[in-house]
Amino acid sequence: MDRPEEVFDSGRMSKDVRPPDGIDDLDRRILAVLRDDARMSNAELAAAVGVAPSTAHVRLRSLRERGILTGFVTSVDHRRLGRGLQALIHVGLRPGARQASITGFAGEIRGLPQVLQVFFLGGIDDFIVHVAVADSSALRAFVVDHLSSKPTVASTRTSIVFDYYRNGVAASFG
Repeated sequence: MDRPEEVFDSGRMSKDVRPPDGIDDLDRRILAVLRDDARMSNAELAAAVGVAPSTAHVRLRSLRERGILTGFVTSVDHRRLGRGLQALIHVGLRPGARQASITGFAGEIRGLPQVLQVFFLGGIDDFIVHVAVADSSALRAFVVDHLSSKPTVASTRTSIVFDYYRNGVAASFG
């Protein structure tokens, strides 16, 4: 079991020494194990990282309270739901009332059932929209009906996703 070293800091002894990024090796091991299976019990987590269940519980609670661990995500196999084709659609908006069009576009597109993720970007494109649909006809219909038909959308470029690997899920920026 890892034990924090005692250090002398401003005349006081401290046993909770964390590096500048706010997490230590034990925290990193806990996060790595949870990335693979966030539903494991506290006892299983403790055994996997080699600490007592009480230590695992305290550390997990601390990660959540400090906002490092923001939640647990359900992974869905969209192929089994009849939506086996995934694509990334790059979207450029027309110049003009940018703030209103950006806010409006993001709000509308996020609520569509085909949409898995929406990325607001800096650069050539304004957004990347990650979708899961049944087939290429459904993808075409999505682009035409929900993107190209909008007066605020200037351009779209679509890339088919053949495969992907996920190392983690980023928390929302806003």
